[in-house]
Amino acid sequence: MNFLLINKPGGWTSFDVVAFVRNRVKKTALPEKQKRVKVGHAGTLDPFATGLLIVGVGREATKKLDEFKNMPKTYIATIKLGETSDTYDKTGNITPYEHTPTPLNRGESKIPPNKEGEPLVAVQEVLAGFIGKQLQIPPMFSAKQINGQRLYQLARKGITVERQANEIEIYKIKLLNYAWPVLKIEVQCSAGTYIRTLAHDIGAKLGVGAYCQELMRTKIGDYTLKHATNIKDIT
Repeated sequence: MNFLLINKPGGWTSFDVVAFVRNRVKKTALPEKQKRVKVGHAGTLDPFATGLLIVGVGREATKKLDEFKNMPKTYIATIKLGETSDTYDKTGNITPYEHTPTPLNRGESKIPPNKEGEPLVAVQEVLAGFIGKQLQIPPMFSAKQINGQRLYQLARKGITVERQANEIEIYKIKLLNYAWPVLKIEVQCSAGTYIRTLAHDIGAKLGVGAYCQELMRTKIGDYTLKHATNIKDIT
C-alpha cells in the first residue's frame, strides 16, 4: 500500500492535492492501469490552511484512509482578535468587533494589550476552559452535508440552517504567543474538530471577537509534518 505525507500549501484544496498526485501517478503508470488509479486523502484541510495531509494511492490504500481520519490531530493556529469573519477565517467578510479594546480604553477593555512577555491571565483561563469533551457546532462555511447539500453552498446563497452539534474533545491547548491583536496557540484535538470554530468561540469568550488567520496541521496520529513532502517535489 502507498501512503504519502504531503505538506499542503495555502490556496490549495485537499481535492487539488489529490488531483495533482493522481496526474503524477498516471504519468508513471502502465498505460493499461492509468484509468484505474485511485487516489484519496484523509482529513480535509481548508484551502487557506497548510500542513500535513495524508494521501492514499491505489485501491488498498484508499480503503484504509478512514483509519487516519479518526486519529487525533495537532494544529498551530494564529488567531486575530478584535474582528470577526463570517467564515471564521481570513477568507471571509471581516468585521471589526463592536467592543475592540485599544490602549486608550484599557480600563474598559476585557482583554487589554499585554506587556511583552506577560500573557494575560484572562487569556490563559479562557483557553483552559476549552479543554475536554464538548459539543461543537460546524460552521456554515464547511463541507458538511445537510439534506444532500454542502453547507458552504447554502452559505454562499446567504442561507443559514440549523446544524447539529458534534461531540469533540480538545486534549491540550498551549499558548505559544500573545501580543494584541494576535494570539498563537497549539491545539491537540479529536477528529472532527473545527479549529476555525474554536478560534471564533475563543474570541466570543474573551469578549473581543476573533477569527482564524493562519492554520497549520502538524500531526495526524503519530505522523508528523516534518516527514512530509512538498507537493511540487512529488515524483
